[in-house]
Parts: sequence; C-alpha cells; structure tokens
Amino acid sequence: MTTIEEKTLPPDSHSRHERTDDDDRSSSRDSSSEIKGPTLEPIRPASRISRKSHASRDRLSLHRERSNNGYGVDDLIDHSSDDDVEAVQEVDAPDALTDPFEVTWDGGDNDPLCPRSMPQWRKWLIIFITSVGSFCVTNGSAVYTASYVDMMSEFNSSRIVVTLGLSFYVLGIALGPFWSPLAEFYGRRPIYLASFLFFMIFLIPSALAKNIQTMIVSRFFQGLAGSAFLSVSGGTVSDMFTHDKMLMPMAVFSLSPFVGPSTGPLIGGLMVMFVQWRWMHYYLLILSGALFLSIAVLVPETYHPVLLKRKAVKMRKETGDSRYYAPIERSTKSIPKTVGLSLLRPFQILMFEPMALILNIYTAMLLGLLYLFFGAFPLIFTTNHNFNLWQVGLTFTGLLVAMIIACCVTPLWNNFRHTLKERRRKRTGVLKDEPEDQLPQVIVGAPLITGGLFWFGFTSTPDIHWIVPLIGSGVFGLG
Repeated sequence: MTTIEEKTLPPDSHSRHERTDDDDRSSSRDSSSEIKGPTLEPIRPASRISRKSHASRDRLSLHRERSNNGYGVDDLIDHSSDDDVEAVQEVDAPDALTDPFEVTWDGGDNDPLCPRSMPQWRKWLIIFITSVGSFCVTNGSAVYTASYVDMMSEFNSSRIVVTLGLSFYVLGIALGPFWSPLAEFYGRRPIYLASFLFFMIFLIPSALAKNIQTMIVSRFFQGLAGSAFLSVSGGTVSDMFTHDKMLMPMAVFSLSPFVGPSTGPLIGGLMVMFVQWRWMHYYLLILSGALFLSIAVLVPETYHPVLLKRKAVKMRKETGDSRYYAPIERSTKSIPKTVGLSLLRPFQILMFEPMALILNIYTAMLLGLLYLFFGAFPLIFTTNHNFNLWQVGLTFTGLLVAMIIACCVTPLWNNFRHTLKERRRKRTGVLKDEPEDQLPQVIVGAPLITGGLFWFGFTSTPDIHWIVPLIGSGVFGLG
C-alpha cells in the first residue's frame, strides 16, 4: 500500500506528464526555483520497512491503512530480528513494490478474473442470493415469536422461558462474527457454505424438539451458525462494486436484515393458524437448503486476495516459474492471531473511537426497540382490537413498507453526498469522501424515530383506530 500526501492543486494544474526517472529528477531541479505557490507532492510508494512498522503497531493500536477490500496484507515479511529490519531498510522502496513476480489484476478491475469485471446481471444475482441469505437468518429470529402460546402449552413452560429461544438466537448472532477472519485465509464462499450447512443441521432438533431445553440450545447454535454468513456477506458487495457504484447494492443488501424480522411474525402467524407451529422450522429448513444449493451453484468466490492466490498458483503451474506469488502468500498471519485480533479490535474501536461508540449505542438501541415490537404488537392488537395471530403478523407490514421506502430514497442521499463532496473539492481542491458525509441520513432519521415511538405509544388505545399506531410504527421504521 502506498501513502499519498494530499495537497491543494493550483487551478491551472490539470495534467501530469510521464517522464523517465532521470528526466524527472533533472526537470524538477531546474523548475523548482521557478514554481511558486503550492505544488503536488511526488507520490512515493511506502517501503517494506513501513509495512513492518504498521504490522508491529497493529498489535497494540489501531491504524487506518487498509485495502479496498477492507483487509490489508501489511505483514508480508516476518522481521523477527534487527538484522532483518536493517536488510529491508537497504531495499529501495519503488523496486520493492514493483516486483514483476507479484501477481496483481491485469488492467485493474478489467481483469477477467476480477469480480468487478463480472456482467451486471451476475453481480445483481449474487447480491440477490446473499440478500435472501441475510433475510433467512434474521427472519428466523422473528418467525419464532408466533409459536409462544403453542409451545407454552406443549412444553408446559412459562412465557419468559419460551422467550429465551428468541434471546439465545440473537445472542448467537452477536457471538458469531469471530468466523469472519477465516475469510482472510479461505475466502468468503467456504464460510457461506459452512454457515448454511450448520444452520440447516441445527434447525432439525428445533423442528423435532420434545422439550424447551432442546429448543433453546438449538436456537442458540442456529444464530451462531447464521451469523457467520451475516458477518462475511457484506464484504461481497465491495468485492464486486467500486466505491462510487456500491451505495445502491449496499442499500439493497442492508435492507434484507430488517425485512427479515418485519415479516417473521406474519409468516409464523400464518403457519401457526393454518398448519402447525413446527412448520415454521420446516420452512426455514427448506429455505436454507435452497440457499445452500444456490450458493454452491451460482455464487463464486469474490474475495480478491484469495483469487489472486489462485491466479498465482495457476501462473506457477503454467510457466513452471515458482517465483510468482500473491501478496496473501507472503503474509505471516496465523489463524489464532488473526481471530484474536478480530475479537480485540471491536473493543479497541469502542474505547478509542467516540464516534463509533455513539453510533454503536444508537444502532443497538434501534435493534432493541425493533425486537421489543415483537412483544408489544401482539399485546396491543389482540387486547385492544381483537386481532387473531396472522392479523397481528400483518401489523408488522408498517415497518416493512417504511423500510422499503427508506431504501428507495437512497439515490437522493447519494446525490446529496456527491454535492457535499463537490463543495469540498471547490473549497480545498481535493475530491474525497469524509465519514461525516454519511451523517445527514442519521440527522433526519433520529427525530422520525422519536416521533414514531411517541405516535405509537400515545395512540395504542382501544378507542383509536388500529391504523393510527400502525402508521406510527411505520414512521419509526422509516427513521
């Protein structure tokens, strides 16, 4: 990776000419005395010793240097002694990073092996499958809530004990992201397949459970297995789309984890009313099996470092030259170390990044409130408005419609962020995104959340028509 120092360009600086190294040095010496005002700092690739410093610093603190994929390979050489460091210091930086045997994408994203060169229809097919996968995992959390009454009767358990099946499922989802570092070594596709395989396996005991203990334990492992998919699948979007084209696919993908809980009570209510409560587990088993086959047949590996490794293996085989290598093959990372760092990193971010801490608390509160609706809706609409089970499930469509509307207005926010970026370019001469450009959506959404909750709370009475609190829940969902 290289470090680029950005400086303001003068208005009349619109082009750069390629020269040889000798011409560059001589021309820069001759013209240095004539140029006035700010100039462009020459881009100097970072040496391998700088990578060493990043790798050592990474053990104790955070750094922001990373690849477009979200993962950096900054420990290419294991500098275990001072002699190694001195040897690397003698390496000229440009030569060290222009190794002709380092395998990269030929022509950048236009390389036929690069996921970003896929046809648009295939990219969106993969987005659709991964989005349905996220829907399946999150839908499994909420569809369970419709079976409380039947399980209380069959298992002779209290409502609080039966509710543990939902709590432990969400706990499994929370603990699952330790799977994600394995994608650095094996790619995303094996994680997808393993996730849904174990998800299907643990659905079987819950569908055939004879007691509440079996149900609670199997629900925990369902969430744990499904969260592996959730923690890795988001990276698939950035694998296939560049930053400037990623917002709409990411909006569609991000919608699916919210659609899942919103439709869960409806699907569960229909099955409990017209079939049997165990059929909601059979439904999840059928859906996850179809997704497993779809991923196996239609979803290829998209993680760039692993694909480059395969390309390097192929080149070594075709040419007979063992010097070809991919950057990931020079990595000294071990699986235990990588998993340990991935478990440590969230706590580092929470302690040292106040903005991340605030946004995480904000997101946690929103998800907590969303799951509280699963208990509030049956209580309000059955007690106040005499709804049956599947009608109560329909009341969650207010949240669903609102979230779909929020997804549809994503292009407007994209244009607004582009406007902010252009204003910044005119002011500073630098065209770049800033994290704060994402906050306008949050600023607009926050009062909608508060207003929607007050709307829902103060209109949930028998003398007010049921559509009024339903609209209030939609305002919350929009926010």
